[in-house]
Amino acid sequence: MAKAAQKTGIVQAERHPALAGRNASAAHVALTALDPAERISLRAPEASLAALSKALGLTLPRKPKTSASKGGRLALWLGPDEWLVIDEAGGDPLADCAKVKQLHSAVGISHRNVAIGVTGPGAEATLSAGCPQDLSLAVFPVGACSRTIFGKVEIVLHRTAEDAFRVECWRSFSDYVFTFLSEAARDAAA
Repeated sequence: MAKAAQKTGIVQAERHPALAGRNASAAHVALTALDPAERISLRAPEASLAALSKALGLTLPRKPKTSASKGGRLALWLGPDEWLVIDEAGGDPLADCAKVKQLHSAVGISHRNVAIGVTGPGAEATLSAGCPQDLSLAVFPVGACSRTIFGKVEIVLHRTAEDAFRVECWRSFSDYVFTFLSEAARDAAA
């Protein structure tokens, strides 16, 4: 490839994921840029959910603030007919949905989103610094998810463990979100 680039004069730039290698920590919280994953925005009526669930290999959640996961694939309920499907195991949820004949809309958004892991005993306090939603375990238990606001940015928030969250945001806002989280982590540690 390098020889071909020299002959044509075209310079190949290597692309790096947004936030690649970025990590931060404070006394009780760690922030990690999560590995790239395949993502789709899925919209479908109730009548199509059985076929889509079968194709995706997990049962799409039907209740607000719920999620489902299986084999490295995650489905987050975002609305009565909307899910964010994330595959971290190398699968292609867009191709899986393309095989379904029932009415649905599946759009690849892997290039648009970035995920940040927020873990540790101070994770809830860190997120609460910019998120107006009640994130207490009683209200936002493990497995809960929500489209919400963090600072001035729309995010999708998923509680993955008692002291761990996944923050999904648009790539263009990822530096803002990561920096805000870093500052909030320092504040939560004080």
